[in-house]
Amino acid sequence: MRQLRRRRTMVVGAVLAALPFVLIAAFAIGGQPSGRDGRVTLIDTATASGVNFTATCLFVSAGFLLVVPVALFCGDTVASEAGWSSLRYLLAAPVPRTRLLVSKLTVALAFSAAAMVLLPAVALAAGTAAYGWGPLQIPTGGSLPGTTAVGRLAIVVAFVFVGQLVTAGLAFWLSTVTDAPLGAVGGAVGLTIVGNVLDAVTALGHWRDFLLAHWQFAWADALQPRLEWGGMVKGTAVSVAYALVLFALAFRHFRGKDVVS
Repeated sequence: MRQLRRRRTMVVGAVLAALPFVLIAAFAIGGQPSGRDGRVTLIDTATASGVNFTATCLFVSAGFLLVVPVALFCGDTVASEAGWSSLRYLLAAPVPRTRLLVSKLTVALAFSAAAMVLLPAVALAAGTAAYGWGPLQIPTGGSLPGTTAVGRLAIVVAFVFVGQLVTAGLAFWLSTVTDAPLGAVGGAVGLTIVGNVLDAVTALGHWRDFLLAHWQFAWADALQPRLEWGGMVKGTAVSVAYALVLFALAFRHFRGKDVVS
């Protein structure tokens, strides 16, 4: 409840809820989106229906915007307590360190998941009101019925959340290492930037398969007439593997840490 009442939580929720309305206003001002060089992209079909608009919101936000709340919620867990000089008193209660970390991680991941759901939920409601209910128009051709498309979008949201577990793991680990919440949050966001840069280096060849950024848009396979799992399974495996290592490092470091703040 304390995390829910914090100003940063309200600001993050407001920003995510406002994004769909910003895009609707942008489309209203700029007119009907059109493809470049005759190519049709997901953004070009944004105004076709509410589900198309929701998919577009996820496309423009999954690469970076949705990283921020995950890094913020997970990077602020332990470091904020240290910054408030309340961590040592909390452990003196006494509260087992493992139980403390599990509780904080659970709350952080719950708020991160809520942020992931909030954006598409608002986008679906606002997009349906603005553009009507209809099938999902696939840029490569074909369409999906509206109810089927909503189920596919749920798979997309789940994959995006699993993909952000690496960001959550790094932010959580850094939160146990430093007393500065901004350091933990910034380090996790920086990981996303570095990953995107490295994935753009085609000279790395197959090494890019081990980068989370290489699979961040594998969810596009869920928005095809025939659902393809290959890319999402590989992306999930990479994300979960890295996340487990980072979470383990966090618990290992905090159990032996000399808490003086």
